[in-house]
Amino acid sequence: MSTPDAAAVTAAAAAAAAPSSPTRGRAVPEPAAGGPRRWGTFGPVGLVLAGGISVQFGGALAVSLMPRAGALGVVALRLLVAAVVLLLICRPRLRGHSRTDWGTVVVFGITMAAMNGLFYQSVARIPLGPAVTLEVLGPLALSVLSSRRAVNVVWAGLALAGVFLLGGGGFGSLDPIGVAFALAAGAMWAAYIIFSARTGRRFPQADGLALAMAVGAVLFLPLGIAESGTKLLDPVTVALGAVVAILSSVLPYTLELLALRRLPAATFAILMSLEPAVAATAGFLILNQSLSPLQALAIALVIAASMGAVRTQVRRGKAPAEKV
Repeated sequence: MSTPDAAAVTAAAAAAAAPSSPTRGRAVPEPAAGGPRRWGTFGPVGLVLAGGISVQFGGALAVSLMPRAGALGVVALRLLVAAVVLLLICRPRLRGHSRTDWGTVVVFGITMAAMNGLFYQSVARIPLGPAVTLEVLGPLALSVLSSRRAVNVVWAGLALAGVFLLGGGGFGSLDPIGVAFALAAGAMWAAYIIFSARTGRRFPQADGLALAMAVGAVLFLPLGIAESGTKLLDPVTVALGAVVAILSSVLPYTLELLALRRLPAATFAILMSLEPAVAATAGFLILNQSLSPLQALAIALVIAASMGAVRTQVRRGKAPAEKV
C-alpha cells in the first residue's frame, strides 16, 4: 500500500472531520488532471466513503478494546502496527535529509501521537459521535481563520450552535474531561494539517508520513507499556490492535489514494465532513451508544458548518482563476 502525498493536505484543510487518524487526519494528494467524470466519479466517491466508514468503525472497535489494553495501550498498538506496515511498504530513505527536514518530521510525529492519544482518552469517556463532532472543530476553526471571509462567521456560529446543543446547553450530559480531551484532539488535528503539509513538501510520496508514524509509535510505546504492561503481549489484544490499525490507518489510506487520483481534493473535503455522522452510526451499531434527537441535530449542524466552510474555500480558490 502506498499512502497519499501529505504535501497537498492544505487543499482539504477546510474538511472538518478525520482521524485519522493514522490517525484520523489523512493527507490529500492533488488529483490527476483529466480524471473521468459522471460515472467515473462514483467509484472514487465510494472509495472515500468506504475509507471513512473503515476509520470510524475501527475507532469503535478501539473503544471496545480499551477494557483489555487501556486507552494508551490501544493507541500504542495502533501506531506501532501502522508504523511497521508503512515502513515496510514505503521503505523511506534515511539519508540525504537536512536537520530541518528531520525536525519537521519529528514534530509531525509528535503531533500525530498527541492527536491520537487525546482522542482515545476522549472516547474512553464520551460517546464516539459527540467526540468526533467536537474534534472536528479544530480543522473547522483552522479553515475559518485562514479564510478571513465574512460568511465564515455564519459557519462558525452554526458550529458553535451545534456544540451548544451537543452539550445540552452546558455539557451537563457529557463528561467534561472527555469534552476537554476531544477539543484538545481537535487542536492537535489542526496542527497535524499544518505539519502534514510541511512534511509533504520535504519528503517524497509517503516517506515523511511513514517516518512520522514511526516517531509517534516510539514516543507512545512507553506510555502504553506503563499503562497496560504485559496486557499488550496478549495474542488476542495484539490481534485486535492490528485490526484497529488496519481499519483506521492502512485500509483508509489505500482507498483514498486510489480515489484521489481521480477525485478533486475539495470533494474529498466535503465527504470528510460526514465523519461525525458515520462515527455516531458506528457507535450505535458496535457500542450501543444511542443519540438523543438533540445530539443528532447538533451533529447535523456541525456537518452543515463544515460543508459550508469547504464550499467557501473552494469558491475563494476559483475566484482568481475566473477573473483571469
